[in-house]
Amino acid sequence: HPSRIVVHGICQRGAPDTTEEGILMSSVIDTEGPGSADLEQEVERRRRELAELEAKLAAWNETTGATPQRDDTDFTTVSGQPVRALYTPLDTQGDDYIADVGLPGEYPFTRGPYATMYRTRLWTKRLFSGFATAEETNERYKFLLARGTTGLSVAFDFPTLMGYDSDDPLSEGEVGKCGVAIASLADMETLFDGIPLDRVSVSMTINGPAIMLYCFLLAAAEKQGVPFEKVTGTIQNDILKEYQAQHAWIYPPKPALKIITDVFEWSSAHAPKFNTISISGYHIREAGSTAVEELAFTLKNGFTYVEEGLARGLDVDEFAPRLSFFWDVHNDFFEEIAKFRAGRRIWARHMREIYGANRPESWRLRTHAQTAGVTLTAQQPHNNIVRVAYQGLAAVLGGTQSLHTNAMDETLALPTEHAVRIALRTQQILAFETGVPNTIDPLAGSYFVESMTDELERQAEDIFAEIDELGGVVAGIESGYFQARIARSARRFQDEVEANSRLIVGLNSFQEEGEADIEILKIDESAGESQSRRLAALRQTRDADAVERTLAALTEAARADENLMPPMLDAVRSYATLGEIRGALESVYGRFQEPVAF
Repeated sequence: HPSRIVVHGICQRGAPDTTEEGILMSSVIDTEGPGSADLEQEVERRRRELAELEAKLAAWNETTGATPQRDDTDFTTVSGQPVRALYTPLDTQGDDYIADVGLPGEYPFTRGPYATMYRTRLWTKRLFSGFATAEETNERYKFLLARGTTGLSVAFDFPTLMGYDSDDPLSEGEVGKCGVAIASLADMETLFDGIPLDRVSVSMTINGPAIMLYCFLLAAAEKQGVPFEKVTGTIQNDILKEYQAQHAWIYPPKPALKIITDVFEWSSAHAPKFNTISISGYHIREAGSTAVEELAFTLKNGFTYVEEGLARGLDVDEFAPRLSFFWDVHNDFFEEIAKFRAGRRIWARHMREIYGANRPESWRLRTHAQTAGVTLTAQQPHNNIVRVAYQGLAAVLGGTQSLHTNAMDETLALPTEHAVRIALRTQQILAFETGVPNTIDPLAGSYFVESMTDELERQAEDIFAEIDELGGVVAGIESGYFQARIARSARRFQDEVEANSRLIVGLNSFQEEGEADIEILKIDESAGESQSRRLAALRQTRDADAVERTLAALTEAARADENLMPPMLDAVRSYATLGEIRGALESVYGRFQEPVAF
């Protein structure tokens, strides 16, 4: 509006200038025109209003401070951030609406990465699923798709996560237990039999051997007649957080980063619709970090991947639009919403101002979210349905593009079909019954949410500086910095639970006698036996010469520091197994040994 003037004070981003001058100079002023007399009068009126608010707040604080407070909480967030009793305009006076909050789909994307958000397209409803063999998981996927799931998220068993074949001695007892066993292209073909890979988006939670599973998926699509450029989905491929939190690595950090950059480079030309990395805070949070540590470590990892791409000579605007993120959604409702908003703003600013990205697509942080597995309790597991519903609501209010809601029994075992159905229906109720998707970022302007968004951003920037002083993310991994800091945060939370200063319903409060009477899914040893038979048959029927030739070419490409995608696709097409491909690269790159941190 021509008569609306915005005057901004100068203050550090995320730290509101609460001096009288700073507050006044950050005011939105309505005037009849640009005359200086009118402006002076408006400033004086605003000065009186703020002075009156400060006086009233001081009196209110004095009164409430004398009121006895509840003794069952210390009024902090789950992460330990202090929460004041009241938030007012005084807490957001340092904000510049256009520069710091803005409009959805516009820089700095605080209110959402897309202009119309859920009014045009609801979030993708993904359920993380996989167990036993490819055949059994294929049946579960068809069950989910028939009931309204709009994307598939593959859970792999631990041997696959570590790059071992199902018949490797190190895999004994673990095949199919925590996810599906995939040891070759043949398994991947079975996994998606009857599921068109040009119409169903596939997310794969895999990191150490991510490039291998990515090639399995692409080759399976090729077998279906689907060109690479039509394959959509996401490969997690975030090795840095594995060293920091989850520990499913293979190679040392530097060659692992080289492999990830190979995926960026090749995919930008050949699979432009596929998200080549999902930079994950989820596992950092599950390991025990606070919300701000999840935010800062994840974004710093993302910046490190950008730097690797730039060092390769890639154009940031060619690969950055396919970078995506993955957040945990914990129990503290408002802290989680603010985390999403702060993350988008930080990413946009750094990508534009530090890394020189010119395309809005490179500034836009797109994210998947999953409700917090670490918050699920074995005690009174039906309570988990409620936890997941509120966490899912926080993710949607935070503006996620994709959501997985945990099943109530996932703390006990892989979920049953009954539990999975409830988890999916939770999302559908959110989408179609609550009215939440009707308006974009409905908590924007909340004094509390905006203040917390600012505070998380400020603290994240402090952590970035701390990591830079260590020499960067890789140096921090090698020194044990990340592992030690996460361990401290996890210990603080555990101490609070054990001291009953952090109440968990059904765990340390409102307890009941007896075990939970719910059905759980049990995976026996038959999956391992079946996989061993499949692999033996595969090795008998494939072209052994082709396998040997393509593995040798892959090893040579690794030694020559070439892009590994083309020779790895050749090895996959020859039906080389996961373990054989892992071993070929390990002969060149070696294996990572974790530093001990206490």
